[in-house]
Amino acid sequence: MAVSLAIETPLQGDVRALVAELNATMIPLTPPEFQFQMTVEQMADPAVTLVVARNEAGEAVGMGAIKDCGDGSAEVKRMFTRPAVRGERVGKAVLAKLEELAREKNLTSLVLETGEAEGFEPAYRIYERSGFTRCGRILDYPDAGHNRFYEKKLVP
Repeated sequence: MAVSLAIETPLQGDVRALVAELNATMIPLTPPEFQFQMTVEQMADPAVTLVVARNEAGEAVGMGAIKDCGDGSAEVKRMFTRPAVRGERVGKAVLAKLEELAREKNLTSLVLETGEAEGFEPAYRIYERSGFTRCGRILDYPDAGHNRFYEKKLVP
């Protein structure tokens, strides 16, 4: 599938719809006290860069963001592709674009937190195939058995 990737604001209807779909998919998989989703409004923070994937008709079909942590690293947030385009490498393209943007900002690593439950296997595959490795607890997330942490060093 041919998609275009662009930095966009999350404060638009079709991106809000993507976030709602992501939440509807992920929220049932993890206890509420171990969920750390960014809202659309939080995604509009200047420290966050959102990449949106659009199909040839201009429809938003995927997204992902990086949040600059201020310490040379960025956190990958809100990765999602619509079910209709899964398997067509949209998520891989978004993740590669996020990595490219992090390198342009001279960041030295990407980190992420994701769920540790049945249903997260597709996320693990995309991260691991993109060069992320499992690591210990990151940032201020609790390590309570309901999450999994990844890191990717960005070597110039």
